[in-house]
Formats: sequence, structure tokens, C-alpha cells
Amino acid sequence: MTTPVCTSASDAARRPSPYAAYPSFASYVRDRRPVLLRTARSLTANPNDAEDLLQTALTKTYVAWERIEDHRALDGYVRRALLNTRTSQWRKRRVDEFSCDELPEPDPEPSGDDPAERQALHDAMWRAIMRLPDRQRAMVVLRYYEDLSEAQTAEVLGVSIGTVKSAVSRALGKLREDPELVLVR
Repeated sequence: MTTPVCTSASDAARRPSPYAAYPSFASYVRDRRPVLLRTARSLTANPNDAEDLLQTALTKTYVAWERIEDHRALDGYVRRALLNTRTSQWRKRRVDEFSCDELPEPDPEPSGDDPAERQALHDAMWRAIMRLPDRQRAMVVLRYYEDLSEAQTAEVLGVSIGTVKSAVSRALGKLREDPELVLVR
């Protein structure tokens, strides 16, 4: 025995409309929906969230329809429902931080990888580079800090590739012999 998948038109006709109890609510929603949707869009950044917000506010209005005495003030009632609903959503937003009993400790730095030592080496390296002649300093910076190839460095400086190779080689030799860098190693 199978269950029917579709219902007949007569079954649908027998089912009451969700707005059957309050036909005035249905006409109100039909007439005022565009205006109320604009209000909801001003409260949210996403148009889909605005439609959800309006639907939720209209559901709350539908539930309270009998208690609303002055139907001339419905726009104010729905706007207040929109604002309250949005405020509730904002307050209930998911928080990715959770309180715990103990503070998590960062992973210990591997020995020899002290941030202060790294900064001291960085500073010493830049001081040593600044002591190089201008041309060698330019080639070292282009090759190793800007990560250009030898051909690109030669093109930027307007020299041959061989000049770049020999000047960088001499500059690296001077850096190896720099007394400030020898102490750091």
C-alpha cells in the first residue's frame, strides 16, 4: 500500500487558509508589505535576512492580532516588532569566544627562536646593509628583499648580469665579515 504523494484540489480547498481567521490581517500585509520590507532592509545588511526579519515580525503581529486595539497604529506596532526582533537576533548571535577556567598558554617558542634575538639580528642586518656602498646595497636589496632574479636586478639597475653577480658576491662577503653580525652568529 502506498501513500498518496499529491493531494487533490478538493483537499486543498477544505484546508483553511492561514489568514482565514483574520482577513483584515491578510489585506494589511498585502497593502503594507513593500513599506515594511524597506524598514526591515534598513535594519539588516542582507536582503534575505530582511525578508526573514519581516516574516518573523508579521508572525508576531498575527499572533497578537486580537489584542491590537487600534488598527490604525499597525505600522508602528509592526515596526516595533521588527526592531525588537532584530535586537533579539543581535543579542543571540553566535559568539566564537567562550570563557574557561584557565587561560590557554601559547605554545612555547622553540629554544633559539627568541623573538628578541630575531629582532636584534634583523636590526644588525639592516645596519650592516646600510654600511655597504650604495650600488652593492641596491643590488642586495633588489635580489634578496625584493626577490628579483639576477636578470631583473640587472635590468632595473641598467647593468649586466655579470656585474650583478660579482657585486652581490662582494656584498655578501662584506656582510659575512661584518663584526656586528659575527657576534650574533
